[in-house]
Amino acid sequence: MIEVNGLVKRYGEKTAVNGLTFTVRAGIVTGFLGPNGAGKSTTMRMIMGLDRPMAGTATVGGKAYAQWSAPLTEVGALLEARAIHPGLTARQYLLALGATEGIGARRVREVLDLVGLGGVADRRAKGFSLGMGQRLGIAAALLGNPRVLILDEPVNGLDAEGVRWVRTLLKDLAAEGRTVLLSSHLMSEMELTAEHLIVIGQGRLLADTSLAGFAERVAGGSVRVRSPEAVRLRSLLLGQGVTVSSDEPGVLTVTGMESDQIGAIAGRNGIILYELVPQRASLEEAFLELTGGAVEYRSPGARVDAAPVGAGRSRS
Repeated sequence: MIEVNGLVKRYGEKTAVNGLTFTVRAGIVTGFLGPNGAGKSTTMRMIMGLDRPMAGTATVGGKAYAQWSAPLTEVGALLEARAIHPGLTARQYLLALGATEGIGARRVREVLDLVGLGGVADRRAKGFSLGMGQRLGIAAALLGNPRVLILDEPVNGLDAEGVRWVRTLLKDLAAEGRTVLLSSHLMSEMELTAEHLIVIGQGRLLADTSLAGFAERVAGGSVRVRSPEAVRLRSLLLGQGVTVSSDEPGVLTVTGMESDQIGAIAGRNGIILYELVPQRASLEEAFLELTGGAVEYRSPGARVDAAPVGAGRSRS
């Protein structure tokens, strides 16, 4: 488990992390999302003890990272895949890393084979592609067989097969009861990998919620209903907090009521339904809506919408 409590970090006049509090639970993949400059990398660096917070705490398994006598066996991290001397081979790099905690050649061979680098273990890192560098970084994170994994953009530079491999690997590790914190800009991939989301913007917590509930809580949702008695059903559905619109005869779009409630009302009134389909916003749509007011670097001509809505449990 990772626990972040009231973290604050400033660089000069810029506040990178502002009172951030959240918990990453074991047994699931937790996605860590935010626009560029939101404070994700700074937060992960503070969890790993690479940056010192000005206030607050970050612990792994109840301890600060520096307090673990064998931290590689507790936490594996990929924060910068290319942080390796270009003159070292993959094997040399992992052997040197493992030597700090008594991890030997056998485990090095295991992780190199696991990430698909067994055949190039003696090639120098300077000749690695971006994707091979990512695989080596993942191997380093897995070297100590840790209970906690913190991965920053692990699929960057990987081909489709590599992306699927990382997705399967992280799900399998979480299923073993490990804690997995994953940062990525690929919303489609996050949607397929994570079960829980922590979203920050300008260093503040914007949402801490399940993936399943994120789009509904942020962007709301609607239900598409098709019925030969759409007009009568519309009159029964209209009420406080419920809106009904129609773009074509026999089809209703209902906002403010769940599909099971609509079905129950139709059933009680003998109304036939041909279609009853919840319409949810995609993860990308919900993310953009939530973080619209917390974007530090905005493309020219991009819309500046309202400030972030109150999804999740803001503790800022």
